[in-house]
Amino acid sequence: MAVTQLTTGDFKDRIFNYEQEEEWKYAGTLPAIIDFYADWCGPCKMVAPILEELSKEYEGKLAVYKVNTDIEQEVSSVFGIQSIPTLLFVNAAGEAMMQAGAYPKHVLKKIIEESLLPASKPAE
Repeated sequence: MAVTQLTTGDFKDRIFNYEQEEEWKYAGTLPAIIDFYADWCGPCKMVAPILEELSKEYEGKLAVYKVNTDIEQEVSSVFGIQSIPTLLFVNAAGEAMMQAGAYPKHVLKKIIEESLLPASKPAE
């Protein structure tokens, strides 16, 4: 599954409908990374191919989405996006955390393995 571009409507359907819910309630079934970016943003351009690679590596286990902050200003405003790239991480339980910055692949993989995917490793 490649990275999926989200419109405001898509975001409300797939991630969180902030118009109907007061408390955070993730609408998806897979853990997710949502990348808030802009086309003119240099660090965003560095993160984009990494997210593409990760979406393929974790196909079926993790969903990766992109939200263009210039076009989808409503979503960006609701989430208080002030710097880009900003990544919204949603784990298997639907809990969310947000981090601003362009992270290298090994850092993103560590977040995915340790925080997003359910612990499926056997106890030692």
